[in-house]
Amino acid sequence: MSETTNHYDIMIIGSGPAGYTAAIYAGRANLKTLVIEGIERGGQLMITTDIENFPGFPQGITGPDLMESMRKQAERFGSVLKTEYVNELKLSGGAPFRAKTSNHEYTSDVVILATGASARFLDIPSEQKFKGKGVSACATCDGFFYKERNVIVVGGGDTAMEEATFLTRFAKKVIMVHRRDVFRASQIMLQKAKENPKIEILTFKAIDEIMGNDFNGTVNRVRLKDLRDNSTSEMDIDGIFVAIGHDPNTKIVEGQLELNPEKYIITLPGRTATKIPGVFAAGDVADPYYRQAITAAGSGAAATIEAERYLTEK
Repeated sequence: MSETTNHYDIMIIGSGPAGYTAAIYAGRANLKTLVIEGIERGGQLMITTDIENFPGFPQGITGPDLMESMRKQAERFGSVLKTEYVNELKLSGGAPFRAKTSNHEYTSDVVILATGASARFLDIPSEQKFKGKGVSACATCDGFFYKERNVIVVGGGDTAMEEATFLTRFAKKVIMVHRRDVFRASQIMLQKAKENPKIEILTFKAIDEIMGNDFNGTVNRVRLKDLRDNSTSEMDIDGIFVAIGHDPNTKIVEGQLELNPEKYIITLPGRTATKIPGVFAAGDVADPYYRQAITAAGSGAAATIEAERYLTEK
């Protein structure tokens, strides 16, 4: 049962670069703005140690520091920030839109969905320990840190092939680990990887355990299991990139918004607006392609600009 009901011009659900940027723009437009951050505010960047490709930080910045700066900026312009989780969201029927958390109910004239997407990981105990310390799900974000080092890419789809090929720009050697000898990747992508002298492909293999350096807590070794006979082997390695897909966080809008087969929110062509007037989507929840902090932030700004014009016309 909700204890209180509060109404806002704009309700932003999510707290990564898209959500906080949307809030900054909304606050500067003098709109009464609520950000429901989720229980783990800041999104995927909270487990990213170093970011060197976000403009304005020539020496780089950590993911948590960048998110905290964005959060403070959103607060500075008057956004109300709630570290709560949305259990139920009602979009059908139009405004006012309603969001329920454990103890509150909020309504708004506009909703911006910025709930992001969660990378699929291996779900082995040692993996969590090394996230951001040698285990990554984004070669574009972290590949630069592995110059002349040996890395593993886990996966067998186009994304894995793209990540492996990209990493050859930096890494000394890229070892692809795949559970089968059949690949989901397109033939052209698979062939490109096979022909790259820096890439070695290991089939019928899975990561059994990730080990690290006791001195600095980073990955330095991995144990592989052969899935045909369960035998194991170990190798020295500097980084592991998991490329087995992402899951957009769209459960709360299933059946209300149009989603593509991978469950990403479908927006109008070239827009952040959805087919429901007053509902917009920004960041990775609607972007299966770029998945970068800077593109998420840009779409957050675009969503609020569209939302502001929508409210003005309304």
